[in-house]
Amino acid sequence: MRSPVFPLRLLTAVAAATLLAACSTMAPDYERPLSVVPDTWAATPANAPAISTSGNDADGAPTAEALGWREFFADEKLRKVIELALRNNRDLRVSTLNVERLQALYQVQRAELLPSISAGVGQSAQRLPADLSQAGQSVISRQYSGTVGISAYELDLFGRVRSLKDAALSQYLATEQAQRSAQISLISQVSVAYMTLAADRELLALAEQTLQSRRETLRLTQRMQELGVSSTLDLRQVQSTVDSARADVASYSQLVAQDGNALNMLVGASVPSALLPSDISSAALTLTQDLAAGLPSDTLLMRPDVQQAEKTLEAANANIGAARAAFFPRISLTASTGSASADLDNLFKSGQEFWSFSPQISIPIFSGGRNRANLRVSELDRDIAVAQYEKAIQSAFKEVSDALAQRATVGEQTAAQEALAASTQDALRLARARYDKGIDDYLTTLDAQRSSYAAQQALISARLAQQINRVTVYKVLGGGLRETGTPKG
Repeated sequence: MRSPVFPLRLLTAVAAATLLAACSTMAPDYERPLSVVPDTWAATPANAPAISTSGNDADGAPTAEALGWREFFADEKLRKVIELALRNNRDLRVSTLNVERLQALYQVQRAELLPSISAGVGQSAQRLPADLSQAGQSVISRQYSGTVGISAYELDLFGRVRSLKDAALSQYLATEQAQRSAQISLISQVSVAYMTLAADRELLALAEQTLQSRRETLRLTQRMQELGVSSTLDLRQVQSTVDSARADVASYSQLVAQDGNALNMLVGASVPSALLPSDISSAALTLTQDLAAGLPSDTLLMRPDVQQAEKTLEAANANIGAARAAFFPRISLTASTGSASADLDNLFKSGQEFWSFSPQISIPIFSGGRNRANLRVSELDRDIAVAQYEKAIQSAFKEVSDALAQRATVGEQTAAQEALAASTQDALRLARARYDKGIDDYLTTLDAQRSSYAAQQALISARLAQQINRVTVYKVLGGGLRETGTPKG
């Protein structure tokens, strides 16, 4: 007996239908929403330097995207802390696992495009009692079979499964961009926490130095009062400066401890003391050269958060195709072929073949408006994703513009604060000299001390703001994805 040719024809037809169905979907053609961002960055303060819009221009300004974080951060200890954070931070780990999860879900959805082929062998035995047997005695019958087939495979003629696959792919890519954005944010947060700790440590050291100096002044004033040279008012005024410095030491001690806790939390482990900063002023923590901002249309579309929003929009667009396909018939196939025999030795001999074929078509007739409502939901999800994409671009534009506006003035602010600190230091020196000569009372010296101390505190804060601004500009322009300037691979 010849082997049936129907199973072969069936598999050929299924393969042809699969290829045909893979060619189209009912999803609307995707179009990126028109840009809602101006062609140039927002205006910077008057008299500010012009913003470079091209990387490696005549001034040699690099772009943040092309500059690796190892090259941007100049401090070796800070680079090692960032390394620890990239290895241990739990939020980044969750982002990475989410990428792997969505990748697996995409693979699951992609597999729906192909028939699931399975094979099996089986054996069944049945005993028939004598009173039911035609032979008048009990009979034991056995059957052996070997099969291969497909089960409930949907012919995706209207692109429903393919649309779901496209949506899963876009969701996976969106999660991948979210992970990239999380890495950029983590590097920025770690460096800012590190710099804040450095500044607060320097402020604590300044407060401790000031407290020591004022305690020495208090001892001298007490001796002068005992000798009748200084008044009780002078003593009380000096005592108030000591108490103020003591309060500052306690306050900055608390801030330093909290800064350390915040840094450890971001890193995901306790940062070794050898890697902790001492101050914000002694070393350049970042690249001092200004980064090129680029054109808004180029810079913003390269940011991972904007790309994430666009991939989410693409997924919503693909889901419309799946919702539209639900209005059309669904065809599924179940088929198998194999051999069967009552004798195991004859199972795979000629003439023992069998096949089965069970096509099924499901036509939506009445669903109580479910399909139409699902389509409306998909369309609204797409409209929401469009608005979120536009908001992502607008938010990114504001972040970049704000960072560039601060960059335009923060250098001048720091320079002015340095000059003020130097001037108040000179004023303090002159006030002490005049007090020692009996020209002025001690109140003038106290005012000069307070002014000098406040100016030094403000200078440390200004230097911190300048360092943080450099990090912020690097972050908002998309820097932090590369470890070095040379792309990996």
